[in-house]
Formats: sequence, C-alpha cells, structure tokens
Amino acid sequence: MITYAAQDLSHIDQYKLLSGSVIPRPIAWVTTLNSDTKVVNLAPFSYFSVASNQKPIISLAILRQNQSVKHTAFNILHQKEAVIHIVSAEFAAAMNATAAGIAAQNSELDLINEPLIKSDFIAVPGLVRAKIRLETTLYQHIPLLDKNKQVMTDLLLLEVQGFHFAEHILDETAKHIDVEALQPLGRLAGPNYTYLGKTFFMQRPK
Repeated sequence: MITYAAQDLSHIDQYKLLSGSVIPRPIAWVTTLNSDTKVVNLAPFSYFSVASNQKPIISLAILRQNQSVKHTAFNILHQKEAVIHIVSAEFAAAMNATAAGIAAQNSELDLINEPLIKSDFIAVPGLVRAKIRLETTLYQHIPLLDKNKQVMTDLLLLEVQGFHFAEHILDETAKHIDVEALQPLGRLAGPNYTYLGKTFFMQRPK
C-alpha cells in the first residue's frame, strides 16, 4: 500500500485522491432562484447523497471559491428552496454545459434547450424533462471551516417536500425505480463520468 498522512498532502492532492476514491458519485442537477433578480440558476454537484432515512433529507456540499459563496448556495441560503434533478445519461452534455461559471445575473438555462416546469410545493421551478425531480427546502446549513475559521464549504441539508418521477421509470405499487430506464450518470475523478454498468442482487443478512 502507498500511505500518506493527510497533513502532508496539499488541498488539491487531497481533493484528487478523495474524488478518485469515492466513486461513482451521483450528480445533483440543481435549480435555484435568486429572490431579488428572479433569475433561475442551474448547476451540477457531485458531493451529494441521502443523509437520513427517518426524514427525506439529502445532503449537498458546495465548495466555496476563495471564500466566495457559489450562486447555488447563495440562492438556497436566501430563498431556502431548491429542486434536485437526477442526471440521466441523455442529459450529460447539457449538464456539463451548465457547469460553466457565468455571472449571477445570467441563467445557465440560456446555454441549453431545456424548458422549466412550475413546482407544486416550492417557488423554484424544475426541469420538465428530468426523469426524477425532488422539490426541497433548506433543513440545515452547516458551514465547514478551515484552520483560519473561514468557511470553505457550505454543507446544505435539504428536506424533500415533493417527489416527481417519469411514469416509465417507477413501479408505483412497489415504489421501485427502474434504474435501467433511469440510466443515471455517475461522476468519477476530474472530467470523467460513467454510465450505469452491470447490476446484481445480494440479500442482506438479518
């Protein structure tokens, strides 16, 4: 084994090793609303997971750039709402386009041809063609601090208020999602992604 002490690695090397180890990661494609300008922001994030099975809470970690809050985190902290979309393989190019850094007064939706749909439970709209759409509200904000007590990451816990699924991916009776029909995209390290590969069944011990 090749062993490193975390303290001997640069932040960039730590990031590279973690991003290459914790794989594949699901991608949250997030719409938020600027409460002042009413501009809809759309951006992808792969530091994203389920945080609780007692309440429908998901986690979204958004790194800051030079202590600057990213547009998505800023909007969530002020509007306290967001729509999380699961990225299917067919949206790979569009998702990647919305990762571009653009001015806050502009919308990433201008870069792609994806229409919006009004949400049922919150003010932030969602992407009409996404196969899974989760309407969420801010449950808790946990600022992660560096050694200088500066916020380096905004850890956002979001509570799902509404679930939306394309009819062809959901068994409504069993509440099972057809992952083959969903075709979720996974994030690897750097600019690398993966499609859904072979799946298999294994019973958990009691």
